[in-house]
Amino acid sequence: MKILVIEDDPTVGEFVRRGFEEQRWQADLVANGADGERMALSQPYDIVILDMRLPGRSGIDVLRSLRSRGFERPVLVLTAQDAVDAKVETLRAGADDYVTKPFAFEELLARVEALARRPSAIASPMLRIGDLELDQGTHDVRRAGESIELTPKEFAVLEYLMRHAGRVMSRTLITEYAWGYHFDPGTNIVDVVINHLRKKIDAKYEKKLITTVRGVGYMIRA
Repeated sequence: MKILVIEDDPTVGEFVRRGFEEQRWQADLVANGADGERMALSQPYDIVILDMRLPGRSGIDVLRSLRSRGFERPVLVLTAQDAVDAKVETLRAGADDYVTKPFAFEELLARVEALARRPSAIASPMLRIGDLELDQGTHDVRRAGESIELTPKEFAVLEYLMRHAGRVMSRTLITEYAWGYHFDPGTNIVDVVINHLRKKIDAKYEKKLITTVRGVGYMIRA
């Protein structure tokens, strides 16, 4: 296996890297989020080990960015926070598992082995709802074959809704995904972006795909 470890603490990072190499796995170590994200997207790693507290770009931001850009390989989070809400945040952001610091390497190894045993998803980068298509790899969006230009945030919100097609997604969940956990919850930015998406995706078509569930959130369905 080829593993990427994104950890700024040199002692912890080297401890984890050496442990994996003793298993005869290749392990690369990087100490900041920006470089870690770049390496994860540019090289064929089987699993990413991601610390949450990183200099410059936090682990949760790296995780959300990777998932929004179509990164599908397992991500195991290392976190010093054992509160339930912190764990829930990482899982909702796209983590496959987490280990709380301090940890025994045997536990980390067992969790990585469990993730490695999961069958590799043969997933298409294309999401389709009716005649709407979204390519997670190229960021192309088309409806009825016609190309639609979206801003990065419009794309992120649309992708999130399409990944959860048929389910009502709350404004809070959409905000956390597209803007980050600490974005002002009192803002109406989600409603603004949804309005823009409706103009671009639904306005000229008889069949409307984006639905408002009053008092709850938004849903997309054919």
